[in-house]
Amino acid sequence: MAISTQPIDPAFPLESGADVTIWWLGQAGFALRHGDDLLFIDPYLSDVLADKYAGRLFPHRRLHDAPVAPAAVEGLSTVLCTHGHTDHMDLGAIPLLQTRSDPLFVIPRSETVKGIGRGIPPARLLGLDAGESFRTRAGVTITAVPAAHEEITVDEHGQNLFLGYVLDLGGYRIYHSGDCAPYPGQHELLRALDLDLALLPVNGRDAHRAGNGVPGNFHLEEAVELCRAAGIPRLVCHHWGLFAFNTAQPDDLRRRLADVDDVEWHIPELGAPFTVGRVLA
Repeated sequence: MAISTQPIDPAFPLESGADVTIWWLGQAGFALRHGDDLLFIDPYLSDVLADKYAGRLFPHRRLHDAPVAPAAVEGLSTVLCTHGHTDHMDLGAIPLLQTRSDPLFVIPRSETVKGIGRGIPPARLLGLDAGESFRTRAGVTITAVPAAHEEITVDEHGQNLFLGYVLDLGGYRIYHSGDCAPYPGQHELLRALDLDLALLPVNGRDAHRAGNGVPGNFHLEEAVELCRAAGIPRLVCHHWGLFAFNTAQPDDLRRRLADVDDVEWHIPELGAPFTVGRVLA
């Protein structure tokens, strides 16, 4: 598939009262701008999985082009990868994201060797484990939390293979769960972090996918319930629309969310910016 050359615009104006501009990059990928700082989370912007899984049970053919060419991105300060699966740590995009930027890559410490093998320079790699925090030069605090894809999994050193991240952007706190399903103690942990917005995968899970090497994520209703239990007022639904075997339908998501009035929800449009802060626009 052709890759779009439309760049993510870090100068997109914030609306009055907004703290962050967000673009959905497809799958679990997001671009966030706070002030002059541009960050990416889990950008899958290549098509390397189509070759890897060609002719297999779950061919990973893109259903849409990437909304940005990674080599065209400028001013990128930080790239966060929640885990080592290629649609979250993209060996096809990582080298190209360094064409016009010199970002810091934040990944699970358990996946350091994999990250270097996928093109992250050791000097630009920061490994975190759950419970650890880091403050970027631009003043964004990144806190790692556990993720269950579909279970909490650790390496031989007890370090998590799957993480979520909480980003504190000038006091506005965004939670990206990574690939995740509910786990014990999750909502208590998140409630203590006083979150404003959750970016949660809603493609669900089932025995067929899990039994063939594709662990799943929250069902939509579980994502809504997590927001309620953790006191998170806003939800953005993602991890749908890229691969035919592992998706959800946006019209169906909207239908199922129609009666949800205690959590503000948003179904993003690929590559289209929206702003968050006191309002979600």
